[in-house]
Amino acid sequence: MARWKAMPAGLDPAVVEFVAELRRLKDASGLSLRDLADGTGYSSSSWERYLGGRLLPPREAVESMATAVAADSARLLARYERARDAWRRDQLADSGPEEQADSGPAEGGDSGLGDGADSGLGDGADSGLGGEDDSGPADTVVADAEVGAKSADPRVRAFLRQLATVGISAAAGAGIAVLVMAPGHSASATAATSRTTVATAKPVPYTCHFVRKAGLWYAGNSATRTDHLQVDMWGPEVAELQCLLQHAGQSPGGIDGNFGPLTETAVIDTQKAFHLDVDGQVGPQTWAALRR
Repeated sequence: MARWKAMPAGLDPAVVEFVAELRRLKDASGLSLRDLADGTGYSSSSWERYLGGRLLPPREAVESMATAVAADSARLLARYERARDAWRRDQLADSGPEEQADSGPAEGGDSGLGDGADSGLGDGADSGLGGEDDSGPADTVVADAEVGAKSADPRVRAFLRQLATVGISAAAGAGIAVLVMAPGHSASATAATSRTTVATAKPVPYTCHFVRKAGLWYAGNSATRTDHLQVDMWGPEVAELQCLLQHAGQSPGGIDGNFGPLTETAVIDTQKAFHLDVDGQVGPQTWAALRR
């Protein structure tokens, strides 16, 4: 029986309840992380992150685990839905656990499990963890010109972009209100200002203009080869990802710059096709596979 480490501070109770249930099911099944990886198609390093409360697994991983441990899938998925909603609320409020920015510890690091060796289980209780290879990519974050500074947390970049958009919209709205209330302001000037505001608020149109440089494909939205992307992020990097997914024959459901469920499914299918670590997120190895 594993001696589990405490989960990261600040997790929502719904997330804590869900992760605790995953731990209970794993312990009851007697499966090692390697066994769990073999039975679900998700790497043991990914399961270390999920069971440590550092990363919320994709729905497909939860369904696969329920099958592997012969659990009540409906009950487990109901808990997962509550945990996923809470996790996303924390992301939007930028108040989630600090560890979410980390896609998982490097092999031999803190897996968030027990007090044992680097595998994360106390006293070597789970033989499936000792010295396992991590096939997952290292998550690397590069400079973001839109923010103007390096950041180790991709959520910070997305959050600052969102703040900038809200700030611009609020300023435009305030300007219209002042003009309308000003004496002698003409209706035609107000209408012209409103038309300008509406045009500014329209979503950024993304397109795919493929070009091959130095043996790599680019779609014209971003040249990144390392940025970490995951569900609920948005921007030109996501649009670039969606173009490359479409180019690889995996439809993301459209090129809108939003990393939603359809894009996540396309990423998972691509990772399976290229025999990569399957976690539904995009790091250097997934970028490399898509740009080849």
